[in-house]
Amino acid sequence: MKVLAENRRAKFDYFLTDNLEAGIQLLGTEIKALRDGRANIAESYASVEGREIMLINADIPPYKQANRFNHEPRRHRKLLLHRKQIDKLIGAVQRDGQTIIPLRLYLNEAGKAKLEIALAKGKKLHDKREASAERDWQRDKARLMRDKG
Repeated sequence: MKVLAENRRAKFDYFLTDNLEAGIQLLGTEIKALRDGRANIAESYASVEGREIMLINADIPPYKQANRFNHEPRRHRKLLLHRKQIDKLIGAVQRDGQTIIPLRLYLNEAGKAKLEIALAKGKKLHDKREASAERDWQRDKARLMRDKG
């Protein structure tokens, strides 16, 4: 499994609950650009459009060798999921006010592009401070244990 892009800030900004693996509907030049290892999903999110889930604002830069047949870098891309998964996500977004956040974009063993998504609820400022303090304490505790032996 080759990780192409990762949203490292998601765990800091959101409480993550259900993780799912979704396929992405891509054009030929997009998959070639991904195999070059150039992608950014840091500011992206998934949205409900009709009865489908779309990936919004994911940046896959143009493929240099494609000239005029290139793709739009920030176009909306359809996520490929089972109907039950889509219905579950739509229900969570509409009823509970949760957000669908992409976590990782990767190529699986078969060479297909997959996106790991999660249902998320936004953290407040005090939650972020608490998480940061907990992380610092864990780091200091590990350092003390290593030094004291």
